[in-house]
Amino acid sequence: MDWQHNGVRVIPGDQLDPNTPQTPGMSRAAAINHARVGAQKLWAGTVTIDPDAKTGAHHHGALESVIFVVKGRARMRWGERLEFTAEAGPGDFIFIPPYVPHQEINASTDERLECMLVRSDNEAVVVNLDIEPVETPSEVAWIDPIHQHTH
Repeated sequence: MDWQHNGVRVIPGDQLDPNTPQTPGMSRAAAINHARVGAQKLWAGTVTIDPDAKTGAHHHGALESVIFVVKGRARMRWGERLEFTAEAGPGDFIFIPPYVPHQEINASTDERLECMLVRSDNEAVVVNLDIEPVETPSEVAWIDPIHQHTH
């Protein structure tokens, strides 16, 4: 095996590829995918959303997604009419199951939201949706099924 050319890859943060499916209101850039590094089971990259901005509603088909908030405050809305909401800050992880209609919102009016994103396949599936959201979504607190809730 030629480990020099088929081993570890380091992708500099200033060399990500913006040529990936986009959703209005956010900027995605690919770091890890099949085309760039030969990944077979993962897609990874970054997502940024400007202050006081939000994305259009979308889902990612059969893929699972994980978002890690690096900087800023993320407000997620999801559901058939984006009727549910929850927030995440720096150091928090967000899990999005397959086919869940969702929308990312930058909850800050003056700070850019910066996130790292990983998906369960090497291609970036994005299905943009035309949803009429409910006026006031219901806030959902996450309850860990493994650990005792302490709040």
